[in-house]
Formats: sequence, C-alpha cells, structure tokens
Amino acid sequence: MRQITYLDDVEIVNKTILLRVDFNVGIDQYKHTISDEQRIMQAIPTIKLLLQNKNKIILISHLGRPKGQFEKKYSLEIVIEKLQEIFPILKFTLVRDFLTEESNTFKHQQNDEIIVLENIRFYKEEKANDKQFAKKLAELGDVYINDAFSVCHREDASVTGLPKLLTSYGGLLLKKEVTALKKILQSPKKPVLAIVGGSKIDTKIKVLERLIDLADNLFVGGALGNTLLHAKGVDIKNSLYEQNCIDMAKFLLEKSEKLGKKILLPVDCVYEDKNKINTSTVSDLESLPKDKAIFDIGPKTILMLNDLIEKSKTIIWNGPLGFFENQLFRNGTISVFESIANSRDKISVIGGGDTINAISGLKQNNITHISTGGGAMLEFIEKGTLPGIEALKR
Repeated sequence: MRQITYLDDVEIVNKTILLRVDFNVGIDQYKHTISDEQRIMQAIPTIKLLLQNKNKIILISHLGRPKGQFEKKYSLEIVIEKLQEIFPILKFTLVRDFLTEESNTFKHQQNDEIIVLENIRFYKEEKANDKQFAKKLAELGDVYINDAFSVCHREDASVTGLPKLLTSYGGLLLKKEVTALKKILQSPKKPVLAIVGGSKIDTKIKVLERLIDLADNLFVGGALGNTLLHAKGVDIKNSLYEQNCIDMAKFLLEKSEKLGKKILLPVDCVYEDKNKINTSTVSDLESLPKDKAIFDIGPKTILMLNDLIEKSKTIIWNGPLGFFENQLFRNGTISVFESIANSRDKISVIGGGDTINAISGLKQNNITHISTGGGAMLEFIEKGTLPGIEALKR
C-alpha cells in the first residue's frame, strides 16, 4: 500500500533540501507588519530538525495572490525579517529569481545560511504546473519536503510537480495536520458538532454533504447561513446571500431532513445601527428591519452553540460566523471560539484563513489542533486526501 514517509521516519543528513512551506501570512496593509505569524511558527520544528542534521535548506513559499508576475507588496522580504528574529544566528538570503541567479549562490551555500526563493507565485509556471519549471526547481536540491498542508489541494509545480522529480517526504507539520484530520474522520468521538461559516456555498457543497453524514449536529452561519435561511423561506431582508446557489441550499436542507439530521441555523442576529455611531443592534430574525442586514450571530444563537459545544465530544469548525473584520460584528466568532477553547475532554479542530485571523492572539487553551489550511482542510474532510499528499506517496 502506497503511503507517505515523514521526516521523522527517516534520517536525512548533509543534503540540500527543497522545503515547501506556506508562509502566506496575514499582513497589516497600513503598518506593513505581519498580523498573524502562525503559519511561520508551525513550520519551525521541521526547519530546526533539518538544521540539526546539518542539512542546507532552500525555502519555497508563496504570499498573497500575485498574477504570475512580480508585485512588491507580495515579496517575501517581510517573512525573512520574521525568520531572522526567530533564528538570529542564521543568515537568510533572498533569491529574487532562481532562474537567472548565478549558480554560485546555491553552490556555495553555507551551513548557517538558509536560502529563500522569492514568492513562487511570481512565476506563471507555478500555477500551470509546468514540467520544465518544476525540473529547474528540482535541480537546486537533493531532497524535497512538503510541509505546506494548506496548499496540498493545489496541483502546482512546487506541490505536485517536484515530488515526481526528487526523493520526497512529508514534513512534521504536514504529519500533524493529516493525523489530526484523519482522527476526526475515521474514529470521531460522538457526538460530533460541525460549525461552518464564511461564504461560497458552491465551493463548499460537497464538504457540507460530507458533514451531514459525519456530524450529529451541523451548524451553518455567516453568508452561508444567510443563503440557507433564504432557501428555507426566512426573510433575511437586506442581508448578503448567494442568489444563484438557492437550489444547492434547498438540496442540502432536503438531504439533511431525509437523514434526520436537521441543519441548524442562526435564530437571531446583530445588525448595524447607522443612526448611532459605532453601534450594533440585536434582533430576532423575524424582527429584522426591512432595510437592515445580518452581520453577526446574536446572543440566542451563541447560547445554542455553547450548549451544543458542551454536549459534543468532537468539534470541527471552519469559517467565521460574522463580519469579524469590524469590531462590532466579531463577538459571535470570538464567543464560540472561547467556548471551545474553555471546554475540556473534547477533540477540536479549527481551520480556515479567515477563522485563524479572527482568533489571532487569543488563548488556545484546550484546542486540539488549529489547521493552517482553509480550503485544504475542507477538501481533506470531503475526500480524505489531497493532490499534494498523493504526490508524496510511494
């Protein structure tokens, strides 16, 4: 049976390692500082183990969504500054373009030096999974290690192309992610509560179907919840929802009813009161004024979720439950997180880029695992594997 060999299953010494990480961190555009460094910190154990065994490391990552060309705001310079803080005795060398860089840069790499290739998505060949581009990358190292679970759902050159060309392994973070998710999929402690927020029901319909089967209780909030409420016949007034996805929403509601697993939806909400500066107002859904929009879940919904959290043994959460970027509408997301974090004797897995940003800086206490992946986590729940994981199997 084909399977992944992970970094801690083998001894790799004195090699040049192409290490695919995901340093796609949150950036404060006004201060130009890293607002959430979790993705960097979670890759540190793999980097330390490789250095301990006298390996030379060439880091490969992306940042943001550049369109196959250089964009200054997406340079990895800001990431290197953080890495230098973490490893003050090491030298970090940013290679602006590995395709034109002098070979001596790589040939004379020192043991205390980590080379960082500039944002791999500055090359259009990365997203195209170009074979020749992958071959040029492979020529830089001896061994490939994927420690970027959050991009394993992508069939990019640095994710699925490189493993075909080099001896390849999974990193420590990848192992941690896969182990945590397999545990909740294959042998979850019952009852299971799944909480899904955010938007784009068309991209999440398959995972929602999977969660209807897997979970004892499925709560849907955010813009996703609005779409399901509308499909159910609830008047959500001026709230954001996906009109073109109403049929999908109705299908999900019908499937859950047939299985006797009712999808749980918000019962109250918070809307903006524009007549008062920096003020929000709580309302039951049926009392929502006609010109208002749902921006967060209300206190009754929070109490309902707290009760479900208390009764559950396994909790899966992906996607914020409100417009958390605005302080007025982050209470629902924060309250639910704190309820999970303060619960004992539960298996809890939380993921999604927006969710991680929303809870950044909060005490994680009893959270079992915070996934670095959003789309990757959802696709893994849906399919049980990912292209980047399959590419590592031998």
